[in-house]
Amino acid sequence: MQVSEGGSDFDFLFGRWTVRNRRLVRPLTGSDEWEEFEAKSYVRPIWSGRGHIEEWDAVTPRGEINAVSLHLYDATARQWRLYWATEKDARVGVATVGSFVGTVGHFFAQEEYAGRSILLRISWVVRDSSSCHWEQSFSTDGGGSWELNWTMEFTRAP
Repeated sequence: MQVSEGGSDFDFLFGRWTVRNRRLVRPLTGSDEWEEFEAKSYVRPIWSGRGHIEEWDAVTPRGEINAVSLHLYDATARQWRLYWATEKDARVGVATVGSFVGTVGHFFAQEEYAGRSILLRISWVVRDSSSCHWEQSFSTDGGGSWELNWTMEFTRAP
């Protein structure tokens, strides 16, 4: 499998989206309680498409989330760095780093969650020009096993 040459990997994401979310309420506790909610997303390119900014807004069962996602392409490493920040704490999180192989992208980071060191995996699956899938998983054993804790189904808004 060939890793993408890069800079246009996220072109599919430019525009306006309706996002159906399914999120695990208490990750890494053994809970299987999920919450579902809608979000809106607007993605625009920067740096001639070698980066983009996403504005993401949702009202969840536990309150409002206003966030921004920044995706930047490193042409030397042929990898993307994905960042997330919310209005709530105004802090940019650790970069998840990775690349696409075909229509699937995997991105990883070492993070702390609820006082524990975890491995974070973000995956993107491009379905077609009007839909894509995003998911987040945590691992507490260095990637030996993963707990899926958030999925988003993106549908292009009219």
